[in-house]
Amino acid sequence: METLDAVTALAALAQESRLQVFRLLVQAGPQGMQAGELAGALGAAPNTLTFHFDRLRMAGLVTVRREGRAMIYSAQFPTMNALIAYLTENCCGGAACTPEQTCKPARGKQAKKLGQDLRLKEPT
Repeated sequence: METLDAVTALAALAQESRLQVFRLLVQAGPQGMQAGELAGALGAAPNTLTFHFDRLRMAGLVTVRREGRAMIYSAQFPTMNALIAYLTENCCGGAACTPEQTCKPARGKQAKKLGQDLRLKEPT
């Protein structure tokens, strides 16, 4: 990841609502969440979130797809992992102090169960 890309991603996340949206999308996994579900989980008006979705999308942190009339937003895990790698690249003078694993979202039955669990929980 280039420095300018990291600055853009960090700037997009440096706002409370956008950070909450992104964290919910990371929890939802690759299947993502509908815009209305996100708005409901955050207690925000859907039209207010549109601005925040656009900022996250321009930073490469989320994608959007249409399913019928619904807009489904998903976290971009490769971008998130690249940002984490950029931030920890020279951590501790090169000593292996951080996990070298990248986030690999759950798939299949595990992802479906996680999605159901997320809809039952209140965001923190």
